[in-house]
Amino acid sequence: MLNSLNSPQREAIKYLDGPLLVLAGAGSGKTRVITEKIGYLINEAGYHAKEIAAITFTNKAAREMQERVSKLMAGKETQVKSSKGLTIATFHSLGLQMLRAEASLLGYKPQFSILDSSDSFKIVADILATTDKQLLRKTQYQISAWKNGFINPDQAKASAEEELTHATAKVYQLYQQTLKAYQAVDFDDLIKLPVELFEQHESALNKWQRKLQYLLIDEYQDTNACQYKLVKMLTGVRGQFTAVGDDDQAIYGWRGADVENLRQLTEDFSKLKVIKLEQNYRSTVRILRAANAVIANNPKLFEKKLWSELGTGDMIQVSAQQSEESEAESVLMKLQAHKFEHRTRFLDYAILYRGNHQARVFEQLLRNQKIPYTISGGQSFFDKAEIKDVVSYLRLVANEDDDPAFIRAATTPKKGIGNTTLERLGEYASAHKMSLFAAAFEQAFQAEIGHKQCDDLMKFCQYINKLQARAVRDPAGEVLNDLVTSIQYEAFLYDNEESRAADSKWANVLEFIGWLTKKGASSTEFGNENAGKNLLELTQMVSLMSMLEGREDGEPDAVKLSTLHAAKGLEFGHVFLIGVEEGILPHRESVDAGVLDPSKIEEERRLMYVGITRAQKSLNISWCKKRKRAGEMQLCEPSRFIAELPSADLRHFGNPFNDPDISKDFGKSKMANIRAMLANK
Repeated sequence: MLNSLNSPQREAIKYLDGPLLVLAGAGSGKTRVITEKIGYLINEAGYHAKEIAAITFTNKAAREMQERVSKLMAGKETQVKSSKGLTIATFHSLGLQMLRAEASLLGYKPQFSILDSSDSFKIVADILATTDKQLLRKTQYQISAWKNGFINPDQAKASAEEELTHATAKVYQLYQQTLKAYQAVDFDDLIKLPVELFEQHESALNKWQRKLQYLLIDEYQDTNACQYKLVKMLTGVRGQFTAVGDDDQAIYGWRGADVENLRQLTEDFSKLKVIKLEQNYRSTVRILRAANAVIANNPKLFEKKLWSELGTGDMIQVSAQQSEESEAESVLMKLQAHKFEHRTRFLDYAILYRGNHQARVFEQLLRNQKIPYTISGGQSFFDKAEIKDVVSYLRLVANEDDDPAFIRAATTPKKGIGNTTLERLGEYASAHKMSLFAAAFEQAFQAEIGHKQCDDLMKFCQYINKLQARAVRDPAGEVLNDLVTSIQYEAFLYDNEESRAADSKWANVLEFIGWLTKKGASSTEFGNENAGKNLLELTQMVSLMSMLEGREDGEPDAVKLSTLHAAKGLEFGHVFLIGVEEGILPHRESVDAGVLDPSKIEEERRLMYVGITRAQKSLNISWCKKRKRAGEMQLCEPSRFIAELPSADLRHFGNPFNDPDISKDFGKSKMANIRAMLANK
């Protein structure tokens, strides 16, 4: 098995003498190293599968790893048995496992709710009593940054230098108190709370250190301060871990990831061994030369250079276009001609860009030309209103203190519970420091409202109680089907939507129920210990999956439109990197801040590097001479990153500084090839 690997890969798999950092360049086979190392730990090093945890950042990466490990162990009965209990999970789902097991130590019940971003946003809006979306987003972002940096409300207050930051720290304190009252946590708490738990309860830390004796951490450069703390605590003084990462692909600084965690490893673990994976199995030599040349302009934490045995490959094309419309037309013309000439599929092509707004003009053209496409960063399945409606009932069944879920479930579909009743219920609950659900049963509150209002409210609450009883004993699918039938959700959709929209929404609800029914039968989302969960236990999984990315959909034959951030970890035969201009890539905010903070431009350069290294066989880069901004046409300049590419590997088009005859000859020869192919059909 190990013979087919190169020697640094083999060394990384076999090294068990202490902490290990594997610097894995783009396309260097890092997932294979992690999965083969899991096999090696179980088969050769005497570890039990249940003592090993592989931690990733996305469900997709966890799934891919799970599949690869299953294939690796397939066909060997003793090995299949010995791989039972292996934990392959995202940071957040591992944190959820820990919180679920130790909830009481932190004053939570095991069925706490996980609030999504929009629930958190509403809580912040209630605290600030404003509709100023920009202020609310800023506040929400700051609270998240504090949590990721493992800073509690008191520390945030103490370190606040400006009045505004001090005010935000107060909001943070009220926000945390509200979450605790709801018996709820947000996405960031899934990492922060386990770290707090381990700091406060040594017995819990010892238990989890014994349970997870070897850690493998994927995409290590994307960890934030809180995640690093968690890893450090779990590995303890033994430092039995393999961290796999690439400082050249650290592109998440804006959401709290700290590339300094790589440097910190070398300081915190004096015996740290570093192994570099530099052989790339994805791209041609020209593409790698371009990537190496660009990233060489960044200061290096660790020196490394990608190389490949896949041949020199095509020249990299750089096109200057008159406008974003002509850029889109040119890209689609090239894409279709290339597909026809090389007999490829649509899914071999990706159009990558810095910001979501750049996709609009491409989407329009792709639709007009009936070219199938998928777009990343679009609305998640779990963010659809109809799914959130059904999930609000599940959340309330799992945790009756979840006030945001109570309000949504009580009013969707309408049940005679009006805003006035809810307002008075809210006032009573707040005054008596209890949840809305508990307040509804209070005789003193019931005496305040009319009989009709009280009856409607009680009917709803008693229905939730019935569901709670069923949720622990009956199959998840059965309970869900009965739920949507009894609240007449299908009729509600058709009463409130046009028939086509209602069809689509109802189909989504049925798909969700089918999907959850399957999960209830056998769930592997958080490692094998989740097989056969009931509806209550599945609810937290759904809440978490709505924040990581959704379901196991196959890859359709369609052109991929994606932001550079969302494309990390993916690869495509042919890549069109668009809008490579000053102010877009690098982003204008980083250009403005770059003078004071060079790290902003360095992160943008790493984004360019990520874009280049997605391509296997061909790379097209384009920029516009003019672009509409805020309704006005503005002149644009090519990105500084284009000037950093090796000129011998580039062929420019539409640039006044190039020899026009070369571009013309190239176009003629391409056309001649296509004509010849048509003649031979």
